[in-house]
Amino acid sequence: MKKPLNIEELNTMREAGKVAGETLKELKYFIKSGIYTKDIEKFFENKLNKYPGMEAAFKGFMGYPASCCVSVNEEIVHGIPSQRVIKDGDLISVDLGIKYKGLFVDTAYTYIVGQGSILAKKLVDVSLESLNKGIEKVKVGTKLGDLGFAIQKFVEENNFSVIRNFVGHGIGRQLHTEPEVPNFGEQGQGFELKEGFAIAVEPMVSAGAYDVDILEDGWTAKTKDNSLTAHFEHTIAITKNGPWVLTN
Repeated sequence: MKKPLNIEELNTMREAGKVAGETLKELKYFIKSGIYTKDIEKFFENKLNKYPGMEAAFKGFMGYPASCCVSVNEEIVHGIPSQRVIKDGDLISVDLGIKYKGLFVDTAYTYIVGQGSILAKKLVDVSLESLNKGIEKVKVGTKLGDLGFAIQKFVEENNFSVIRNFVGHGIGRQLHTEPEVPNFGEQGQGFELKEGFAIAVEPMVSAGAYDVDILEDGWTAKTKDNSLTAHFEHTIAITKNGPWVLTN
């Protein structure tokens, strides 16, 4: 992103972010054993239909065929909604974006269906807290290496792995723009955060190794060792008063 976002643009992103955040909150009650992953996409589309001018940001982006991503268990990201039946104990990661008045937001959440295993619960808790650790670092002057280091350190202290093949990104007038926002890094290194910009911070965490395979559909990414994964994301504006989470 070459130019900072003005307050009007950030407020517009916040409007879309509220709808995105509401969708993820409502999905906590909608996602259950027996529904299809495609039903989640329909739920999101029905939600957007209530808000004139808001569009699914992912549909057609770089050829992606669906309105959102729904990834199950060992699938990390970019799972295409389908007639796959959700089962008790599954981990369901939903990643969605909204375009509104030429601006974009992006957010994700991982749900445990039913009771879930002890490992699944720990993975989800650690992944969500790692996002919070990253958000704490979103301040004017912070280097992205500091943000990535904070996420990586917390994840690895809990004996999990940060996925390396996929990272967060700048966002605003485009869905994906510079800079890349890795969930790993070295302190004091990388791009320096500036006031008026926005980034999508999105740790993707594996219960095993971080090596990745891409399925035959050309989109769905999974762990090579079939270990469970979780994915959380917020779009965050950098302000002089600290991080402004636009998608909660």
